[in-house]
Amino acid sequence: MLIKVSDYIFKYLSLLHVRDVFVLTGGGAMHLNDSLGTSGMSYICCLHEQAVAVAALAYAQYKTDIGVGLVTTGPGGTNAITGVFGAYVESVPLLLLSGQVKTSDLTGDTGIRMRGVQEGPIVDIIKPITKYAITITEPSSIKYHLDKAIHIAREGRPGPVWLDIPLNVQSAMIDETTLAGYIPSSKENDLQIDEVISFIKTAKRPVIIGGSGIRQSGALNDFLQLIERLNIPVLLTWKAMDYLPEEHPLFMGRPGTVGQRAANFIQQNCDLLITIGARLDSPQIGFDQSKFAPKAKKIIVDIDPCEFKKFSFKVELPIVSDAKDFIKKLLNSSMQLPDNTTWLDKCRAWNQKYPVILPTYYEKEKYVSTYALVDTLSKHMTEEDIFIPSSSGMGGDISMQAFRIKQGQRAFSFPGIGSMGFCIPSSIGACIASDMRNTVCISGDGGFQMNIQELETVVRLKLPIKYFYLNNDAYASIRSTQNNYFSKRYMGSGKKSGVTLPDIESIASAYHLQYYKIECASQLEDIVLQALKTTKPVIIECMIDPYEVPQPKASSMIMDDGTAVSRPLEDLFPFLPRNEFEENMLIEV
Repeated sequence: MLIKVSDYIFKYLSLLHVRDVFVLTGGGAMHLNDSLGTSGMSYICCLHEQAVAVAALAYAQYKTDIGVGLVTTGPGGTNAITGVFGAYVESVPLLLLSGQVKTSDLTGDTGIRMRGVQEGPIVDIIKPITKYAITITEPSSIKYHLDKAIHIAREGRPGPVWLDIPLNVQSAMIDETTLAGYIPSSKENDLQIDEVISFIKTAKRPVIIGGSGIRQSGALNDFLQLIERLNIPVLLTWKAMDYLPEEHPLFMGRPGTVGQRAANFIQQNCDLLITIGARLDSPQIGFDQSKFAPKAKKIIVDIDPCEFKKFSFKVELPIVSDAKDFIKKLLNSSMQLPDNTTWLDKCRAWNQKYPVILPTYYEKEKYVSTYALVDTLSKHMTEEDIFIPSSSGMGGDISMQAFRIKQGQRAFSFPGIGSMGFCIPSSIGACIASDMRNTVCISGDGGFQMNIQELETVVRLKLPIKYFYLNNDAYASIRSTQNNYFSKRYMGSGKKSGVTLPDIESIASAYHLQYYKIECASQLEDIVLQALKTTKPVIIECMIDPYEVPQPKASSMIMDDGTAVSRPLEDLFPFLPRNEFEENMLIEV
């Protein structure tokens, strides 16, 4: 049976139960565009290719499965790179399809900079940030490359793949009954479960850190069973913040350089640290690795063997494994566990003594504190609502510190890449993936300008997204750095140093969006409730102190020679009185 390659691609994706494709049309992808339009699949037209990739990325994160984006050749592909980089760093399965000039117009290895109209060597450009990327030059190989790309995107440590398809390949007719597929190889892991059990039995202060690899491997329910069985404190990374509700008896917080003081005390005082599916980047473990959980034996479970190369500290048990395989084998083992009651009580005592939200955050008269905003959202959002905190800057940091998850609630961002501009398109992807659930997004005013054009997409699709826009005079995080380390020499961080932003109320009006403004804490409750109740998209401008900073937070000391020396993660700014700090680090359990 003859079928056009571009028609075959979307037939193939439909059979994989791909429901939605994010797209920006272009001449270099004209056959792909036409076939998508006639495929019966849902397509979401974005207004910038970066938004295509970011929305598909967020969609995939919500679904825990492949997200699909379609762009054209040349600048269409290069514009999508940031979203693809996000998928690579955040380990999210993503398929990008791009149009390309005819194979006869490809420059190949001629040294010519451009031969075809808008030709671009996109595969060469994006190979370092994809798991698989290829320009398909033989129409009959399309099934093989689709099979291979989808398998590679999902298997092992997930990530993005890219298929670049020239115009004459898109339009070629093929016999789908004769197409050859891709057959992946399989491998077994030999896990050191007996050694893991031995470490757990002898530990007095054990801790588990759960990371995003747990959900990616389909092991979240197994993980919940495991922690109930082990009955030890659980810390979560930012990417895994929605695994456990705030009131879960084993949930003890989210540690890090911008973390929760109690969670950091727990992490730094443990004598056994088991991390599952967490890549342990610098914001998680601190910038001086020698000071990370110094009292602990470490068991690190990661599917990517390369990740172990970055550690300068000793890892007693490095286990290269899919999270689900490891958790299943640990669950199926027989073990007698020690009583962790005293240690759990100590962890809970730290959380009670060092809350994230302080009464002073509600006492501001001129501005509203981001902490008070996030606290109020935590209070009034339901378990059905999706929370999308900013991927970078103060809004993201404070959201990760202060938001309290409800049972079953979804919340995620992309702190690994930490890119401004992710908020609007990622909220679009998440909202669509969730079948139009109420979605709450926090964004700094600077980052909101990047991909602001996608507000039109939000309005066109009538998406119930609530944007809490933090008006703190542009780039508060940059300004804080300049304030702390450059003697208040501000440059490119606010209105007085070269960065101006448009009036957001006028922007809301231009896009026909409902608009609210919060100027002080006394207005929070009423306006948040009004915004959450509406089914329409809304912008809520929040007037934030331009000099508000996340606290507590790791700090560095600048030495006489100009070098920065990182303080340990248990010693967060604002610093505790030395006697109180030392009491917390001299525990006997």
